[in-house]
Order: sequence, then structure tokens, then C-alpha cells
Amino acid sequence: MNKNSIIFTITTTFIIALALVLVSFSILYKVSEKREDFFMVKRGMEATNLFMRDFKHHGLTQKLKEDLKLINYTIIIDPTEQRKILNKQNIKYGESHTRGRGRTKIQQLSLDDKYYVYIQTRRGNIILQNDTQSESHKGTILIIFAVILFTFIFLYISTLKKLKPLNTLKDKVQNFGDEEFDISCASDKKDEISLLANEFDKAAKKLKKLKESRNIFIRNIMHELKTPITKGKFLTELPQTEENNTKMQKVFYRLESLINEFASIEELISTKKVLEKKDYQLADIIDNAVDLVMCDEDNVITEFENITISVDFKLFSIAVKNLIDNGIKYSPDKKIFIKTEKGKI
Repeated sequence: MNKNSIIFTITTTFIIALALVLVSFSILYKVSEKREDFFMVKRGMEATNLFMRDFKHHGLTQKLKEDLKLINYTIIIDPTEQRKILNKQNIKYGESHTRGRGRTKIQQLSLDDKYYVYIQTRRGNIILQNDTQSESHKGTILIIFAVILFTFIFLYISTLKKLKPLNTLKDKVQNFGDEEFDISCASDKKDEISLLANEFDKAAKKLKKLKESRNIFIRNIMHELKTPITKGKFLTELPQTEENNTKMQKVFYRLESLINEFASIEELISTKKVLEKKDYQLADIIDNAVDLVMCDEDNVITEFENITISVDFKLFSIAVKNLIDNGIKYSPDKKIFIKTEKGKI
């Protein structure tokens, strides 16, 4: 991946942001875990103080059991039950301390989200079980982290999808230097990058049409110039008579007419030429087109209503001239028929 690309920058930014979020949630999770342990140990110490005070003077009485039950603690004195707890492999040992000159040992324990106080005395061993439901926020923290993680991934994928037209556009632009306009990068999205890709797609299609028009235009120039040049070369080999000179003049007139015609067409396809539309009589346009063809009047049979049309006189005359010229060229009898019907030519 190119280190200077936008995609690389965005990917790096997302990775850094995701790493910072991960570190933040890890710290929050550890703080929550420590806070929970702190409060449970504190409650265990309160229960231990209550137990030791009454147990020292009165032993294990029913009143002591009831007092501990009020603060959600249960006394476990059955050795079998105690061994089941102490022999668990996943049991965790917390803080420990002694009282009464070392005669009593108190150990904080935790097992499967439950907290215990293990008290070892000369009278026997006792376990205080904390029956309080843990108010841990670790589950909530993990859920929030999962939501933020998936949100980050979704935003990253969405951003890459939005940048996809830009990447495609970059590849297509590289082909423009080779005049490869046969491309497609249109998008149905409405964001700025997609709109840019759509405008580029439109420009490419316009350039493709312009290139095709120029190719057709060049072929037409070669075709149109071939006939008068051939006639001119033939006339130069003939004796210089008045008739031949007149024919030679027609050849030059024809060449001049073609050059002017090509200049008009080139101007039309190369620029955003504004058509100078005005009202003209159809007869004037037909006469001008026949003059441009420089054919005999007998070749053109007219039967039309002299209607008024709004056109660019110069360009429309050239269009009609081309139709007349092709009609004469490909007609078996070298004649064409021009008429109007229901307002159409």
C-alpha cells in the first residue's frame, strides 16, 4: 500500500484510534475489577470483625448467625463443604492476616464471582460466604467495547467504500494520456467523490464521441478531397483550352468550398458553437446546397412547398448538400427528388 495514499492514512488513523480505545477499555476493565475486589474485601472485613467480636465471647450462637445473615453472610462450618471450596483449582487467595497474637488466621478468598473469608481458629475452621450478588460492571464494559469495536469496523468499511470511486478514478485518469476514453466509473451514490466520478465519466464519454467525430471527419476529408484532386491532376495533363481552364476553375472552386465546409464542421465539433438560428425560406437553402454540390440542375428534381424554417443557414445548407451529393452519387440515374410532406423535407 502506498504510504502517501489517502487509504493508507485513513487505515493508519483507524488502527491508532482502535488501539487507543482498546487500551482505554482495558484500563477501565482493570479499574472496575479492582474496585469490585476492594469493596468485597471491605465487606469481608466488616463481617469478620462482627464474627470475631461475638465468637470470642459467646461462641457460635444463633444470634451471631442471624446478625451475619442481615449483612448477607452465611457461616459454613461443615468440613466437607469447606474442603469442596478450598480444593477448587480456580480458587483465588487474597489478603491474609492474623489476630490474637497469631492464634487466628484470616484469609480472603474468591471463587466463581463469589467471595469468602476463611477463618482458622483453635476452636475450628470457619468460612464466611458472601451471598451478596456481585454488582460487577465488567459485562457492561465488554458489551460497550464490542459495540464500539463493530462501529469502528463498520465506519472503516463504509469509508473505504466511499473512497472506492476515487481509486477507480485514479486508475482511469492514468489511461487518459493514451487517449483511452472507453471507460466507465459512474456511481449511484450522492457523496462528493461519487459526484466527481460521475462528472469524470460524462467528460470521458464526451471525449470519446469527439474522438469518433474527428475520425469520421478526417475520413470524410480524405474522401471528399480525393475526387477534385484526381480531376485536377487529369486536367493538368490535357491541352490548355478555354473549356479545360473552365473545368480547372470549377475544381478549385470545389476545393475552396470543401475547405470552407470542413472549417465549419471542425468549428462545430471542436467548440461549444452556438447555432445562429434564423428564419429562412426552404428554396434559398436548397439553391445554396445545389450550388455547393456544383452539379447540373437536371440532377435535382424539386417538388416542395416553400416553407419557412428556423436553422443555421450555413450548417444546414452543408447538411442538405451532403444528402444531395450522396443521393446523386449512389442513384442509378444520377438524379434525386426533393419534396415536402406534412412540414417535413
